[in-house]
Amino acid sequence: MRENLQHPIFQIIRDLADKEEVACYVVGGFVRDRIMKRPFKNDVDIVVIGSGIDFANKLGEILHTKVAVYKNFGTAMLSYDNIHIEFVGARRESYRSNSRKPIVEDGTLEDDQNRRDFTINAMAYGLNSSNFGELVDPFGGLDDIQNRIVRTPLDPDITFSDDPLRMMRAIRFATQLNFKIDIRAIQAITANVERIKIISKERIIDELNKIILSAKPSIGFRYLFDTGLLKYIFPAMCQLHGVEVIDGKGHKDNFYHTLEVLDNVALLSDDLWLRWAAIMHDIAKPATKRFDKRIGWTFHGHEDRGAKMVPKLFAELKLPLHDKMKFVQKLVQLHLRPIVLAQDIVTDSAVRRLLFEAGDDIDALMLLCHADVTTKNEYKKRKYRDNFELVKQKLKDVEERDKIRNWQPPVSGEDIMYVFDLQPGRLIGKIKNAMREAILEGEIANTREEALAFVIRKGEEMGLERKSKTTL
Repeated sequence: MRENLQHPIFQIIRDLADKEEVACYVVGGFVRDRIMKRPFKNDVDIVVIGSGIDFANKLGEILHTKVAVYKNFGTAMLSYDNIHIEFVGARRESYRSNSRKPIVEDGTLEDDQNRRDFTINAMAYGLNSSNFGELVDPFGGLDDIQNRIVRTPLDPDITFSDDPLRMMRAIRFATQLNFKIDIRAIQAITANVERIKIISKERIIDELNKIILSAKPSIGFRYLFDTGLLKYIFPAMCQLHGVEVIDGKGHKDNFYHTLEVLDNVALLSDDLWLRWAAIMHDIAKPATKRFDKRIGWTFHGHEDRGAKMVPKLFAELKLPLHDKMKFVQKLVQLHLRPIVLAQDIVTDSAVRRLLFEAGDDIDALMLLCHADVTTKNEYKKRKYRDNFELVKQKLKDVEERDKIRNWQPPVSGEDIMYVFDLQPGRLIGKIKNAMREAILEGEIANTREEALAFVIRKGEEMGLERKSKTTL
């Protein structure tokens, strides 16, 4: 395993450890990722049998680099050659039932490995000359990597009860690595789901976002749903699940449809917020579901209702409430519009309106709508997607000609007040709205010259008098 410790920092740590007669080990994710030949993320955890802070300070002197010490956690951190290295003394942990904060005592390497969350994260490489590069794997983590299993080193029921965030981490690792979760661990998560209540929403959403950013996020959401965790962390999404049948007519399961759309988006974009838009796009379908004896199930207005739900759901989940939320809200609001265009004759007016409302988010919207086509009927799927290509071309042609994206009125309210010698008031807004509608309907070109002529005409129709010989 020495080939996994080629970076010079490990030789420097080895020499200092030998000099100080201190046993050191590199542990955790670095070891796992080296074995799996995954990209090196520049984060390294070192366990010192003794004081991790003292060792880090001595290494900092050798490297002439600053050491950040966190006494409350018993850890120290330094950076070298763009590698972030954290040092901690080997420790033993115990827990109280009402907190995930452990009681910490000094311990051995065995104690430290016992407290690790999963076998694949409990492996260590020796860093002293006597054992440099030797793998210490007391729980069969190497076998679990080969068998693609997420398993806890000790009793999973105790592991998850002690620190319920580990339930989210188990699902996150299974999703990121495309591993299965050990059946005993699944049973333990299911038995301990209520314990997730003691975890802060900020920590939960951090793990959930990592699941969402995985190559195939549906893996994680299926685990979250099947174990019952999703009901506690995102109940609105659980409500999408299920199919109701009346008079022999059923609707699709909107939970699994949402997962399919999310996976489709993940194939096309790494944008976290576009993926959240996929999760939220049908979130209001349970609230808008109606049965019509003539046509079956309907979800009329779910895009408007969903857009109104987004700010509240973001607040509950502790997601940001600024421009990211507004982006998701806009895509939820507009997600049916390109589909309607793709089903019908595409008019310039409809395209201009979509460009006007979507602005710079039009490309993200089109990607979401492309991902939303999940029919199993290959003819329908091909037809929809071919029509989307026509809509995309139409969007490009209309934008090049009319410049509607992020539209700014070619004649301002100040211009209107000057032409008719008016004070600010509702009349100005009425004229501006009429000008905007005329441009979007294609009645006039999106140019200052035609817009100004329209404004003057409109004002005169409303009984306003133009300043004599005013020019702009």
